Amino acid sequence: MGQVSRSPMSILFLVVFVDMIGFTIVIPFLTYFVQDLAISDGINNVGNRDIWVGIIISIYSFAQFLFTPILGSISDRIGRRPILLFGLLMNTIFFTVFGLSGSLMMALLARFLAGAGNGNIAVARAYIGDISEPNMVASRMGAIGAAFGLGFMIGPFVGGLLSNPASGIGGPFDNDFWIKFPYLLPCLLSSLLSSISFLLAITMLPESLPKEKRVSDSRSVLYRLSGTFTDIIKVVKIPVISTLIFTNFLFFFGFSMMHGTFILFTAMSPSEGGLGFDAMQNGWVFAFIGLMGVIIQGGLIGKLTKIFEMRKLMIFGTIICGLGIASIPYVPSELSWMIFLSSALISIGNGLFSPTQSSLLTFESSKQGHELGMVMGAQEGYGALARIFGPLLAGYIWSLTVEGSGFWTYHTSFRVAGFIFIMATLLQLRLTNISELSITSTDDG
Repeated sequence: MGQVSRSPMSILFLVVFVDMIGFTIVIPFLTYFVQDLAISDGINNVGNRDIWVGIIISIYSFAQFLFTPILGSISDRIGRRPILLFGLLMNTIFFTVFGLSGSLMMALLARFLAGAGNGNIAVARAYIGDISEPNMVASRMGAIGAAFGLGFMIGPFVGGLLSNPASGIGGPFDNDFWIKFPYLLPCLLSSLLSSISFLLAITMLPESLPKEKRVSDSRSVLYRLSGTFTDIIKVVKIPVISTLIFTNFLFFFGFSMMHGTFILFTAMSPSEGGLGFDAMQNGWVFAFIGLMGVIIQGGLIGKLTKIFEMRKLMIFGTIICGLGIASIPYVPSELSWMIFLSSALISIGNGLFSPTQSSLLTFESSKQGHELGMVMGAQEGYGALARIFGPLLAGYIWSLTVEGSGFWTYHTSFRVAGFIFIMATLLQLRLTNISELSITSTDDG
C-alpha cells in the first residue's frame, strides 16, 4: 500500500474534481437553456416548460442511480482503473453534446449518458479503500471531499462566466455560431478538462485491485448487471452498514432539495421576499460554499478526526448543515450578505459529514468482510436516488406554496428539508455501538 501514494491520489482528485464540475457547471444556465429548448420545441405554457427543468436536473442523477452500483460491482471483478477511464471518456463526449443540444430530447439524452459515466465516483472511493492503511482513510476521503468542494466552487462560477459569450465576452465570440449555441463554451471547457484527466489517468494511474483480490464470476454480463440491484437491497439489510447508508440518503435528500430551490429564492425580487440576485451573484455564493468545503475537507478534517470521534463529527455536521438550509429563506433582502452565513453552515456541515460517514462505512465494510466496491456502489446509488427526488420534491412544494400565505409559503420547502435533516440526526444517534479505528496519524497524499 505504501508504494501507491501521491500520484494515484492526485489523479483520483482530478477525476472527482472533473466529475463535480460537470455536475455543477450547468447550475447558472440550466434553467434558461432548458426553457429556450422547450420554447423551440413548441412548449409555451410556463408550467409545462419549467417542469422540464426539473426533469433534466433529475435525469443526470437517475443515470447515476442506475449505473453507480453496476460500475461498482464491475470494478470488483475487472479492477477500478478501467471504470474510472470509462467515466472520463463519457464526460469528454457528452458535455459537448449537451452544449450542442437543439432539442429537449437531445439534452435529456446527453445528461443521462454523462450521469451514467459519473457513476465512477463510487469506484474512486473504493480505490482509496484499496490503497490506504486504516489511519489514512479519513484524510484521503477528505481529499476527495475537497475535490467535490473545489468542483462545486469552480463549476457554477465558470458556468455563469462563460454562458452567452457572444454578449458576455464579445470579440471572437460575437458571431452567429455562439449566438446559436450560447451555452456551449462552458460545456467545451468541461470536455477539455475531462479529456486531460483521461490522458493523465491512462498514463499515470495504476490499478489498485490485484487480480487475486478480484471477484471471479463466469456468469453472463447481463446476469451480473441484474444482480447489482439485488446487491443494493442486500447491502441495506446489513446491520450498521444499512444505518450509515440510509443516513447518507437522508442527508443528501435534504441537501439536494436546496439545489432545487436555492436560486428560485435568491432570484426572487426583494418585494416578494427574495434577494434579487442575478446568475453571477448566485455563482459567487456557490463559489463560497465550495471554498469552505475545500478548507474543511482538504485541510482540517484529518486534524479534527485526531481530536474528535468521527461519529460525533458526522452528527454535528448533519445538524449545522440542516440549520443552514432551513435558514436560507429567512435572509432579509436588506441584509442579503447574510446568505453567506447560511452558506457557511451548509458547507461546513457537509464538509464534516461526507468524509467521516464514508470512512465509517469503509471501516465497517472491511470489518464485516463485505466487498468494498459493492457497498460504496450501493451507497452512491442511493445517494443518486436522493438527488433525483430531492429537487423534484422541493420544486413541487415550491410550485404549490410560492404564492401562498401563512404557514404555506416559499419557506416551506426549506422547512421540509430541515425536518429531513432532523430525521438523519436521530438515525445517527442509534449508532452507539459502531467501532472506530483510532486515527493516530494522517496522510496528506
